[in-house]
Amino acid sequence: MSGELLLKSHMMPHTKKPFKPAPRRFHPKGITVLYEDHDILVVDKSSGLLTVSTEQEKEHTAYFLLNEYVKKGNQKSKNRIFIVHRLDRDTSGVLVFAKHAAAKVYLQEEWKNFEKTYHAVVHGAMSESEGLITSYLTENSIHRMYSVKSEAKGKLAQTRYRVIKATDHYSLLEIGLLTGRKNQIRVHLAEAGCPVVGDKVYGEKGTDRGAKRLMLHASSITFNHPHSKERMTFTAPLPPIMSHLVKIKPEGAPSGTPGRTGS
Repeated sequence: MSGELLLKSHMMPHTKKPFKPAPRRFHPKGITVLYEDHDILVVDKSSGLLTVSTEQEKEHTAYFLLNEYVKKGNQKSKNRIFIVHRLDRDTSGVLVFAKHAAAKVYLQEEWKNFEKTYHAVVHGAMSESEGLITSYLTENSIHRMYSVKSEAKGKLAQTRYRVIKATDHYSLLEIGLLTGRKNQIRVHLAEAGCPVVGDKVYGEKGTDRGAKRLMLHASSITFNHPHSKERMTFTAPLPPIMSHLVKIKPEGAPSGTPGRTGS
């Protein structure tokens, strides 16, 4: 069955009864539910929480906790969620899950049309107030990404940035991803001489001893709803610790307030 037909077959019951979210007592710690209906679940993930499990960590993940959440306290419930995309453990922000297989198929096929905005606090000052960083990224034997000049040896990666505010030591950047390579933002900013604060992999050793987290946040995501096709934008406010570093009030965060808007 094609993804389109599968989607239609799952959507038929959608119009028969309104959606009722799980009671707040079932909301998992470290995750803020921004929006939920029969088809999608959109959350604001905290830094330090894995999206999916690893060999070392099976249960303290957004996927595991949200699967428990959609069961609404009933262990026999067949409700579950499906992975659409991931955020690194130390990156906070907007994360989208599907509520059934058809929605997952649709959203993953539409991934190239998603609009994603990040914010990062970096060391120092960028050479230009805005620009586009382009390179070809590849991975070495210890799974660390780096840029190469040859198109044949890496995958095209493009990161657009704009400086929102600069202080004596840090800069707050608004970032748009034109491609979605592994660790793309962190690699490009480090190679530009302005690593993300708290980056223990691509940052300069010894400069972030006091950093409590990676200062990278997925601020917003825009896509078409799998059922209604409405263009929707979901946002998560800049974490207070990032606002504090660049001396802006949390309520003045560029990403706005939690929630969603339609086009």
